[in-house]
Amino acid sequence: MKAFAQLFTALDETNKTNEKVKALKDYFACAPDTDKMHMLALFTGRNPKRQINATQFRLWAIEASNIPAWLFEESYHVVGDLAETVALLLPDHTNSSNKTLTEWIAEINALDKQPDVEKQHWLTQAWATLNAQERFVFNKILTGSFRVGVSQNLVIKALADVSDLDAATLTHRLMGNWMPNTYQFEELVHTDTALEDVSRPYPFFLAYPVQETSTVQKSPEALQALLGDAQEWQAEWKWDGIRAQLIKRNGEIFIWSRGEDLATDKFPELHSFLHDLPDGTVLDGEILSFRDGLPLPFANLQTRIGRKTLSKKILEESPVALIAYDCLEYAGEDIRYKTQIERRAVLESLQSLTQYPEVFRISEVINFDSWEALTTIREKSREMIAEGIMLKRKDAHYQVGRRRGDWWKWKIDPLSVDAVMVYAQKGHGRRADLYTDYTFAVWDGDKLVPFAKAYSGLTDTEINKVDAFVKRNTLEKFGPVRTVKPQLVFEIGFEGINKSNRHKSGVALRFPRILRWRHDKPKEEADTLETLKTLLGE
Repeated sequence: MKAFAQLFTALDETNKTNEKVKALKDYFACAPDTDKMHMLALFTGRNPKRQINATQFRLWAIEASNIPAWLFEESYHVVGDLAETVALLLPDHTNSSNKTLTEWIAEINALDKQPDVEKQHWLTQAWATLNAQERFVFNKILTGSFRVGVSQNLVIKALADVSDLDAATLTHRLMGNWMPNTYQFEELVHTDTALEDVSRPYPFFLAYPVQETSTVQKSPEALQALLGDAQEWQAEWKWDGIRAQLIKRNGEIFIWSRGEDLATDKFPELHSFLHDLPDGTVLDGEILSFRDGLPLPFANLQTRIGRKTLSKKILEESPVALIAYDCLEYAGEDIRYKTQIERRAVLESLQSLTQYPEVFRISEVINFDSWEALTTIREKSREMIAEGIMLKRKDAHYQVGRRRGDWWKWKIDPLSVDAVMVYAQKGHGRRADLYTDYTFAVWDGDKLVPFAKAYSGLTDTEINKVDAFVKRNTLEKFGPVRTVKPQLVFEIGFEGINKSNRHKSGVALRFPRILRWRHDKPKEEADTLETLKTLLGE
């Protein structure tokens, strides 16, 4: 654990890429192979199962720190992170543990089905053998909140440097349903073979946002300058669903989300067409709710996410289909090296033979002969229940991760309303002492009705100014939440809006965020609930 905690600290204390890569390479050079696999598991989101719930963790920490509960809670509000709060409050001991990361995780897993008294005794003893930094990392792992400030790409780069394997191969080998207790480091980095896993998906190719280039709104002239001849590009609609890979190998089927969640059982409607595919086929596409041949808003699909069982009602109200837009493997051959046009031809041939065209759909290619024409077509995105346009270079290979150049996403401009900030709460991590999480309201007659929360979109300077306003203009306190004087107006952007019985306003927004601070607008000129209902089509 000492080496792993030192790695975490080294990564946390620098923003320099080269220093992060060096820290990772140093860890790979000195850590046991089993620790390397557990480190890779943690860095790729494969946390051990949580064995101690938040209430137990908090109560046992209060007891171990020997301070009043109110002081613990006040400290937590100041620090903003439970794992860090506990690490700081617990006293240091002279005892020191030399247990490896692998040994600690084995002990965490062994807590399953242990009585609470044994869990508390084990946790108290563990805290007593770790210093503050080790306790912090240990607590993060134990509570399932482990996050590290380094991208998977940097981890892969460091691993590639020490193993002499290329990054694409390593990225592929780290995909899928592996766990550190069943996948050995030697199998990962061996130059010829890797653990055979017929379920393993390919790394996803991600599009680069057009809006993140030189201007927010792209004109035909800007697109010409950015992308060149329009005839070199294939355009498709950008759908708002669940990005997935669907696999048929050795007679078995698998459905993987982009977040590397195995979701085969979540979408039983897709099983028939998957079983009907030729062996050795991998498709890339978007899973959406469909009814009467038309896509439904993402909110319909959300009813199925996170549920352990799917009721008959849910299956009837939110039936799904796949809109496929790429084929990555055919007849057992990895065809990602083929061009976009060649892979599209394979995909079209597979879809043309299906007996299940209602669930095995294919992404429509948009016909256009100029950037001017495509700009006009893009304006119809919302009518299509789409987020915008996808642009794919016709001669592009299927690559790994987000690469600027061959795949672009040109999303429509967000919907927006002007709203008044009514509540504020402190953030977490480095912003734990600043009010950064805000609740916004619109007018319903002469009353302000909360309708959305947002915590992104402001600069650091603006955050400091809002924080100062909150501290000077707090009207009420409800735990960490502050009711503030309704005065500041912000433009709130969002991707979509749906009816909601769970919210007092009656609406729920998709991806709300702050677009700008409206210094020019008094609170009386903020938008109304009627404005939101108009966007709903009411």
